Amino acid sequence: MDLSLLQAGLSVLSGSVVGFALGLIGGGGSILAVPLLLYVVGLPNAHMAIGTSALAVAANAFANLAQHARNGTVKWPCAAVFAVAGVLGALLGSTLGKAVQGDWLLLLFALVMIAVGVAMLLRRGGEGDPSVRITPAIGVRLAGIGFLTGLLSGFFGIGGGFLIVPGIMLGSGMAVLNAVGSSLLSVGAFGTATAVNYAVSGLVDWPVAGLFIVGGVAGGTLGMRLAVRLAGRKGMLTRVFAGVIFAVAAYMLYRSVGTFLVS
Repeated sequence: MDLSLLQAGLSVLSGSVVGFALGLIGGGGSILAVPLLLYVVGLPNAHMAIGTSALAVAANAFANLAQHARNGTVKWPCAAVFAVAGVLGALLGSTLGKAVQGDWLLLLFALVMIAVGVAMLLRRGGEGDPSVRITPAIGVRLAGIGFLTGLLSGFFGIGGGFLIVPGIMLGSGMAVLNAVGSSLLSVGAFGTATAVNYAVSGLVDWPVAGLFIVGGVAGGTLGMRLAVRLAGRKGMLTRVFAGVIFAVAAYMLYRSVGTFLVS
């Protein structure tokens, strides 16, 4: 679409919000990308917002991954197994998502957001093992959880970090800060797979995605620095963020149900 100056600014600002959340807690922020692109930036439909979101979130995740890697928080073998299995799931999920009517997709998306908010509130941060090494058993667990996470990520066009972080911890037993850093490889890989699938159907707004990425890199830098400082004290931030997710989900439900009633 043709961008106004206001829309360009809103694209950068929205991207910075998503990037900050990705850098801080390794996920959650990306689930806000679709409603931000739809209701703040003003993309014309759900499928275009999902495709553009996937591209922008993937780029922001890789930028944040580089920063976490410099700080030594990424467990590469575990991250790679999870990501490879998840990409296969994301390709399947994004293909299914394109076949679903946009209004229904938004309604389902809002319900998933509510589930995400609940999961974030219930998640327990456990210390974990910061020196964990991959074994065959750990590899199998990570591959299975990764495929299912990628499937959901591709279907809804989200980074999936809110599932990836606890999934990697469940599969490997690593510490939460390592899981946050390691999750970003999968967030980027899942988003790339989804974005490619949508792009071949012409469902990516490239100018908006570029501006979103610029804002996300800046926000991600701040989020990553804060994550390192607050490694064991993210409970309050998680609760606040879950509250934001509930509010956005309620608005999406209102818009979606309104559309069904009008039609």
